[in-house]
Amino acid sequence: MSPRKKRLIHFGISAVLIVMGVVGLLVLTASKPEMKKRKPPAPVPMVRTIQTKGGPKTVYIRGEGTVRPLREITLVPEVGGKVVDVSPALVNGGVFSKGDTLLQIDPVDYELAVTLAEAKVKDAESRLELAEEEALAAVEEWRLLYQDSSNEDKKPPALVAKEPQLAAARAGLEADKADLSKALLNLERTKLKAPFAGRVGEEKVDVGQYVSPGQSLGTLYSTEAAEILVPLEGGDLFWFDVPAFTSTDGRGAPAVVRASIAGRELSWPGKVVRTEGRLDERTRMIHVIVQVDKPYARKPPLVFGLFVTVEIEGRKIENAAIIPRGTLHQGNVVWVLDQESRLRFQKVEVARIQGDEVLVTKGLADGENVITTPLKAVTDGMSVRKASEESGHRNQQSAAK
Repeated sequence: MSPRKKRLIHFGISAVLIVMGVVGLLVLTASKPEMKKRKPPAPVPMVRTIQTKGGPKTVYIRGEGTVRPLREITLVPEVGGKVVDVSPALVNGGVFSKGDTLLQIDPVDYELAVTLAEAKVKDAESRLELAEEEALAAVEEWRLLYQDSSNEDKKPPALVAKEPQLAAARAGLEADKADLSKALLNLERTKLKAPFAGRVGEEKVDVGQYVSPGQSLGTLYSTEAAEILVPLEGGDLFWFDVPAFTSTDGRGAPAVVRASIAGRELSWPGKVVRTEGRLDERTRMIHVIVQVDKPYARKPPLVFGLFVTVEIEGRKIENAAIIPRGTLHQGNVVWVLDQESRLRFQKVEVARIQGDEVLVTKGLADGENVITTPLKAVTDGMSVRKASEESGHRNQQSAAK
């Protein structure tokens, strides 16, 4: 067979195959069902909910402040002299009781002053006694010379009875007694005694040092009670009793003081006792004073200068529900899940927001499903699906693995 004939045969076979392929493609295209356009279903967001439970709820007002002593004084002498003795308690942080002698000034000069004053008093008593005897003798002599029936009841003149001399002697005695009292008082003041039980905040004196009246020798503070100054907004004071401010019977609200000290979280019972005399002009806050009795009675103590958190127990709301703060949206609106799995906007009445909780008094019934999941775009009545506890449990297990 010639090469030309072979090429013709190959060409014919190729043409037949091409025609058969085109025909087959046309047959397949004609028999293919027509595709219908459909909109994909809108995704239904999954949400988590909590059930509300109404009932009586107590309002708690929280604040912070620094512990300070109820009383703090500067230790100063009223007389001068050399210090001859210092109590072991008169050191920074030292503990003392009421009436303890903290410091002794050399009393020799003051003892001598007492001795001189006593001698002056005795001399004045002798002079008064002599003046009284002279006055009696003068009166008796006058009566012997001038006594008659007409002058029987008449008194002698003041000069004759030496009344001015007697008055001067009595005044001199009183003055000398006053000097003696002052000398005794100065002698007593050589001992500086503690006016209350407490601790030493600062000490600036030692044995051998000369001190003068009015000189600062240290700082003492009382440990009978501690105070915490808590700045609060004016609206917060509506919820609890403050003596002479919101309460007329002198009753203050109870409080709990909490602090972290020595690696432990501790608490102390306290009470609201008063407010400061004026509003803070810079912060527009009212400073409430909470008092804690015997802050050093337990160990570790509620030391002065410690920064603490104060929780004041306020009024009780008869019927309220507590929801997380994140579930409250603008305009006091809460998202709730109805029986048809639809999100509904619910207007509520908020009594107070405290920390991460919101106290709701109206707008939520018992057992209402409040949506806690944050959603970017929401509409009233939109469909949602509730996350089941089983799926949540499976998610927690998978996350744990």
